[in-house]
Amino acid sequence: MPTSLFLELNPEKQQKIFAAGISEFAEYGYESSSTNRIVKKAGISKGSLFKYFPKKEDFYFYILDQITSELISSLEEKEKTLSTDLFQRIVDYSVLEFSWYIMYPEKAKMIVKAFTNSDTHIYRKTMLKYGNKQQEIFHWFLQDIDTAQFPWGREKTTDLLKWFLKGFNEDFSVQLQVLQDTDFEKLKKEYVNRLSEYLELLKTGIAK
Repeated sequence: MPTSLFLELNPEKQQKIFAAGISEFAEYGYESSSTNRIVKKAGISKGSLFKYFPKKEDFYFYILDQITSELISSLEEKEKTLSTDLFQRIVDYSVLEFSWYIMYPEKAKMIVKAFTNSDTHIYRKTMLKYGNKQQEIFHWFLQDIDTAQFPWGREKTTDLLKWFLKGFNEDFSVQLQVLQDTDFEKLKKEYVNRLSEYLELLKTGIAK
C-alpha cells in the first residue's frame, strides 16, 4: 500500500508515477523490473519512490490492484450484454475482457505477465492474493445461468468449466509471453475461435 506521502501528492504526479510503473512492469515483469528506470520515467528520485512505497513489491501490488479493479469494473458494467446461454456467455465474457486489453495494452501486458504461471515468489504471492477474486468473478458471471439442462448440477458444471478455462487461459498466456509486439485484436480473434471450438467439444462430449 502507498504511504500517506504518496496520497498527498497532486493527482497529476500520482498518475505520472503510476504510469511509469505500469510501463516498466508491462515490459519487464516484476523480477526483471528496475526501480532506476521507473524513477527516471516518473521524473522523481529513487529516495522519493521509497518514501511513497517502502518496497518495490508494495508499488507493484498497488498498481496491480488498481488495474485489476478497473478491468473488473468494466466487465461488471457490461453484465447485461452477456448471453444467457452458458457456453455463449463464456465466449462473450472473453470478448469483453480482450476488448479491454485492446483499449489498454500496457495494463493488459502487466496483467498477463502477473498471472502467467512461473516458479517465482511474486507469482505465488499474486495467486494467494487474487486467487479467491478469480473464483468470485467466475461464479459472478455464471450466477444467473440456468444449468438445469446439465445432469451434474450447477456446482459440478461450474467447477468443470472453471478448471477448463484455467488450463486454457494459462496455456494461452504462455504463448503471449513469447510475442514481442502484442496485437490484442488479432489475439482476440484467435482466442475466441479456439475457445469456441473447445467449448463445442465440451458441449457435445468427447466420447462417441
